[in-house]
Amino acid sequence: MQLSNVQKQHFIEHGFVQISGVVPRVMVDAALRAINHSVGEGMEPAQMTKFRAQTYCPEVTGTPAITGLLNDTPLFSMCESLIGEGTLKRAGGGQIALRFPGLQDPPRKPGGHLDGMYSPTNGVKEGTIGNFTALVGVLLSDLPDENAGNFTVWPGTHPHLHLFEKYFQEHGPESLLNGMPKVELPQPRQITGRAGDAVICHYQLMHGIAPNVSPHIRYATFFRLKHRDHDTHPMEVMTDIWLDWEGLHEAVGRKQEAVGRGQTTAKPKAAKPKTKK
Repeated sequence: MQLSNVQKQHFIEHGFVQISGVVPRVMVDAALRAINHSVGEGMEPAQMTKFRAQTYCPEVTGTPAITGLLNDTPLFSMCESLIGEGTLKRAGGGQIALRFPGLQDPPRKPGGHLDGMYSPTNGVKEGTIGNFTALVGVLLSDLPDENAGNFTVWPGTHPHLHLFEKYFQEHGPESLLNGMPKVELPQPRQITGRAGDAVICHYQLMHGIAPNVSPHIRYATFFRLKHRDHDTHPMEVMTDIWLDWEGLHEAVGRKQEAVGRGQTTAKPKAAKPKTKK
């Protein structure tokens, strides 16, 4: 199943696209059953900081109940329609991301980041940037309201204004090793939706997690996908944001050939700014 032209254009302009009901309820329930069984076995308090930064229920992450949310649903071919047919490997595991209710009143504002930056608990090797092509999230619980542990995005940070691409062109991709770029940010948007909805994000879309002041645990799974050739040019994608996105090359006004794959490429045309909603 392919994304529509309207959905692709939304991705180009905002850096993400949300897809309703792409994962069947029976598969959502199977994932929840596996996760809740693991949680019921108990979690070591000393490991909670690591679980928050990497994944909860690590023994479940590579099971079909989790990987099937991407591999065995139309979501996989939708990702290929953006990155390129035949360019992706099936997921070998997914991050299980739980967000438990907090007691802070009033709730804090969401904070954002780019993935792949080192911290003592997130598994990224110090002195490296663990970037990739696409971040794909699947909601496993309903999120009708904000401030319920919602996945949160800053839409203007990716192609709409090309903020980080321009910053890395000027300061070099390695500048991310020094922390998040100091750029003027748009307003964040908390993603609401229902269990079975998915969101596909560009790597350079700034994102984070909203506080959870609801009475419920927020359940979600995230997959980090790479174009098959991504590791041949991991720094180049920081300054050329459409390099890995072969399914969008025509739409963004560049030739189909890609740097790092033995051919030359035209620079993508920047998306025209639109009025913020």
